[in-house]
Amino acid sequence: MAARRVPIYLHATDPISYAGVAGQLRPRPEIQVLGPEEADRAVVAVVVTDGVGEETVRVLRALRCGGIPNLVVVAARIDDGDLVTIVEVGVAGVVRRSEATPDRLVSVITSAADGEGTVPPDLLGRLLNQVGQLQRQVLGPRGLTFSGLAEREIQVLRLVADGLDTAEIAIKLSYSQRTVKNVLHDVTSRLHLRNRSHAVAYALRHGLI
Repeated sequence: MAARRVPIYLHATDPISYAGVAGQLRPRPEIQVLGPEEADRAVVAVVVTDGVGEETVRVLRALRCGGIPNLVVVAARIDDGDLVTIVEVGVAGVVRRSEATPDRLVSVITSAADGEGTVPPDLLGRLLNQVGQLQRQVLGPRGLTFSGLAEREIQVLRLVADGLDTAEIAIKLSYSQRTVKNVLHDVTSRLHLRNRSHAVAYALRHGLI
């Protein structure tokens, strides 16, 4: 059985960068570099750039809107603000150009194709610090979390997962039963879930509880 080849669309801000990355990837059996007319077949788009400016973000958004599900950025310069921006766009993999060996590129691309994110460890640490600050300073005071669930929604789902019924949850959290029912209704409606069991399964699968 033949090994899987990940079809990629390659975009670069200059022809020399394009030729360099394409030359690294074309010989690799794990990767299939598509031509511009085949972009709709791509599973991963790789964008090679000097820095993450407005033009790069516009390209990334266009590729995502064009139907390419996974994005990888290879950049010469990546600062903290850039990282937050491209993560918001939906980029799964980030590679510094100085670290973009053929093996590293293949690893990041195949991880992106599998739905996994790859970020240089030092940048990931700084991103997590920024996420923590945003949670504490902006979302937390409003009772919100990055999951899109309010803190009390998470508390209710945790107790449902522990097997408590509506009355027991109400007592535990000092809510009325009506409030507990409303919280569960809001969660299932907003996330298009079928029932409270489905809501718990969703929360567990996404690491929310």
